Amino acid sequence: MKVLFVAGECDPFIKTGGLGDVVGALPQYLRKHEVEVSVVIPKYEDINEEIVSKMKLIKEFNVPMSWRSQYCGVLQYKKGGITYYFIDNEFYFKRKGAYGYGDDGERFAFFDRAVMMMMKEIEFKPDIIHCHDWQTGMIPVLLKYDYCSDEFYKGISTVYTIHNLKFQGVFPKDKLGDWFNLSEELYDNDTVSFYDCMNFMKGAIKTSDKVTTVSKTYSEEIKNDFYGEQLQGLLREREQDLSGIENGIDYKIYDPSKDTYIEKKYSKFRLNNKKINKIALQRELGLEENEDIPMMAMVSRLTSQKGLDILTDALNDIIEGEVQLVVLGTGEADYEQYFLNLANNHPNKAAAVIAFDNTLAHKIYAGADMFLMPSLFEPCGLGQLIALRYGTIPIVRETGGLKDTVRFYETTTQEGNGFTFYDYTTYELKKTMRIALDYYKDKELWTQLIINAMDSENSWDKSAMEYINLYNELI
Repeated sequence: MKVLFVAGECDPFIKTGGLGDVVGALPQYLRKHEVEVSVVIPKYEDINEEIVSKMKLIKEFNVPMSWRSQYCGVLQYKKGGITYYFIDNEFYFKRKGAYGYGDDGERFAFFDRAVMMMMKEIEFKPDIIHCHDWQTGMIPVLLKYDYCSDEFYKGISTVYTIHNLKFQGVFPKDKLGDWFNLSEELYDNDTVSFYDCMNFMKGAIKTSDKVTTVSKTYSEEIKNDFYGEQLQGLLREREQDLSGIENGIDYKIYDPSKDTYIEKKYSKFRLNNKKINKIALQRELGLEENEDIPMMAMVSRLTSQKGLDILTDALNDIIEGEVQLVVLGTGEADYEQYFLNLANNHPNKAAAVIAFDNTLAHKIYAGADMFLMPSLFEPCGLGQLIALRYGTIPIVRETGGLKDTVRFYETTTQEGNGFTFYDYTTYELKKTMRIALDYYKDKELWTQLIINAMDSENSWDKSAMEYINLYNELI
C-alpha cells in the first residue's frame, strides 16, 4: 500500500503546532506495518541548512495558474525509511515561517496544483493521498474535477484529516479561476461555495473519499452548531464517511526514562526523581524551591480557544493559596501580558516565559505536578498526552480529545488519570483545581494517580492501525 501524506508542515523540518507533530510521527508508525509512506511539504526557508544540503533535486517543471506559469522544483530527502518531497518555489516559500502571509491562499493553491503535477512528473502513483487541513484542501477537488480524465490518476483515493475546523481557507470566489483555472461550476454546484466566497476545507470535505478528525469526540462535536463552524450541515451529510482517530505521541521523543532535556530521568518505578526535576525547574525559573508546593503548569498557545478567559479568572483566586504556576507559550497580547503581570506580582509563585522553547517544555512536563488545559474546544490536544506520559496530572475540560484521553480519578476504585469538568465556567474550573489541590495533599493517593497517568496508552501504534483499516476500505 502506497500512501502520500500532503501537509503544510512536518516535524523535524518545520513545525508550528500539533499538525507538524502528527505528520512527522504517524508515517513512521504506518511504516512499521508495511505501509509505504511518502510525505510532501513546501520547501520553506526555515528548514535546517544541514537537511537542505542533503536534498536531491529530482524534477523541475512549470505549474500553470490561470494566466501565469510558476516554476516548481521537486527535491527528495530520505530518512528512516520515509521519502520526503519538498515543493520549491522561492517566490512563495522563501520567507520566514510557514503561514500568516496575505497571499497564503495563492501560495497553497500553487502547492496543491504542484503536488498533483509532481506525482505524474516523477511517476509516483500512490494508492491513497492523505491530505491535512485547509492548506491541502483543494487536492481532492482537483483530483475529482480536473484530473478525472487522466488515466494516470484513476484509482487514487483520498483521505482528508481535519485537525482544526476553525481554520478553513476561505477566499474570494473569483480566485477559483485565478488560482486554479477552474470554472464557476464548482461554486454553483456547492462544492466550494461558502457565503459568497470559496472554501478550501469545504471542497475537501465534499470530495474526499473519507474524512477524519483527530479524536472520536471531536468528530461528533463538529456535527452540531456550536462546534461546526458553519460546516455542521455538510459534516452531517457525510457522517457515514466521517470518523475520529485519536492522535498519539511519539514515545521515542516523549519518554521521561530517556529524556536528555530534563534534569533527572525517571519512570513510574523511580518517581522520587520527578521531584528532582521539580526543584531544578523552580531554581531555573526563580520560584521558591520546595518539592511539597503543588506546581500547576501550562504549555500552550495563549489564545481564547485554550480556555484562558475562565483560567485567568480562576487564577486570580487560586494564586493566593499555596500553589505555584508556570506558563510557557505565545499568543494573544492580552493573555501574554496577563501572565507576565501575574509573574511580576507573585515572583516566588508564578513564572511566565513568553516564547516557544522545546527544551523548557520538556522540563515543565517533567517538573510540574498538574497540567492545565481548560479548552473551549480541543480537536485532539497533545499537551495532555505528553503530560500523562510524564506523570503530570491533567486538569481538562471534557471536550474533543481531552474527553477521550483524560478520566476523572475516582478514589474509591483508584481508576482514572486526571481531573475533568464539563461546564465552561470559571466556577467549574476553579472547583476542579481545588479538588486537585486537595488530592495532592494525600501523597499515597497522588502517587497512585501518577502511576495511572503514566500507564495511559497514547502511542501512535493503536492509531496507526485504525488508519490502516480506513485505508483498506478504499483499496
